[in-house]
Amino acid sequence: MGQTLISADQTWVLWAILTGWAAISIYLEQKYQWAAKVSGAIVALLGAMILSNLKIIPVDSPVYDTVWGYVVPLAIPLLLYSCNIKKIWKESGRILVIFLISSVGTMIGATVGYILLKDAVPELQKVGAMMSGSYIGGGVNFVAMADSFSAPGELVSAAVVADNLLMALYFFVLIAMPSIAFFRKHFPHPHVLEVESRDVGEGTIQSSYWQRKEISLKDIAYAIGSAFAIVALSAEVAKFLSAVIPTGNFAMNLLNGLFGNKYLLITTFTMLGATYMPQFFGEIKGTQEIGTFLIYIFFVVIGVPASISLILQKSPLLLVYCFIMVAFNMIITFTAAKLLKYDLEEAILASNANIGGPTTAAAMAISKGWTKLIAPIMLVGTLGYIIGNYFGIFMGNMLLGL
Repeated sequence: MGQTLISADQTWVLWAILTGWAAISIYLEQKYQWAAKVSGAIVALLGAMILSNLKIIPVDSPVYDTVWGYVVPLAIPLLLYSCNIKKIWKESGRILVIFLISSVGTMIGATVGYILLKDAVPELQKVGAMMSGSYIGGGVNFVAMADSFSAPGELVSAAVVADNLLMALYFFVLIAMPSIAFFRKHFPHPHVLEVESRDVGEGTIQSSYWQRKEISLKDIAYAIGSAFAIVALSAEVAKFLSAVIPTGNFAMNLLNGLFGNKYLLITTFTMLGATYMPQFFGEIKGTQEIGTFLIYIFFVVIGVPASISLILQKSPLLLVYCFIMVAFNMIITFTAAKLLKYDLEEAILASNANIGGPTTAAAMAISKGWTKLIAPIMLVGTLGYIIGNYFGIFMGNMLLGL
């Protein structure tokens, strides 16, 4: 493996690098347009790749295992505390329909891409699971699927690079759509017309979304304490169900994989709490911020084992796979929007919420000035965090059987 400047057992130094670079990535993303365009996730990953390839930090360390085993599971409930299913349907039923149709496009794209490329990319079903989770939910689902299917670190890193590059390119397309004559001609666009007479504002999309808010010591205590409780409960129940549900055929293997998966149980328990105890979970401040920061630490970690030569070898084909998924998502989303008479802005945000998650969709709505769509798309996109885990695991198991 070779000597590195910082050894694997220098725990505090490695934690300082992981958390410090995650913080710097967020700062750059919110401060500079170039970083906002490539995304803070890519900044975090590339920085770690450079440090590891220059042999400054080790490729393996117990610190990285801790991030996978503890930091990531804690991020999931924190990002789902606002996911009240009843509220999502009541306030966002219309845009929820086009979002679900868009999700179908993602799954079809994953299947078509797998059939075309499975012989060229080893373990592509694991990428299909990760990308289905990510392109229906978000980065938190990508993380959960990577861990659920035990995807190799190099494959995960290559998939993240391909995912974020394609996602960034697609966002440019989505952002440009309201200015393209074809889309303005064939879709109603009332929110665009409303905004064109006023100033949208300055700064990056990310900085406009992640604005300062009030938070108390009690909020932090409730957020962290309840997240630990949910993860602990989910881990124990998953261990029990995995042991008692038999395997032996596809159906039972699928059931065992579903109900014995701690990430699905974390998602389910959190969803039930957010829906039936909204006065508690929905009122905790700072959960999105804490959960998102934990995910950024993960992006730093998955950049560490990335061999640049392997990334260059694998990413081109994975980029093609992601392109196929996004292309089907776009085609099906906008065809359905046309047939069902949706506004252009609703279709754009629904597709964005699929490919990038609720925060990017809400941030795009904020940056575009589509104020009436900010809350609905955030709620609907948050639903993607829930179904993303279910469909990601379903797709991974289904693709394996093709």
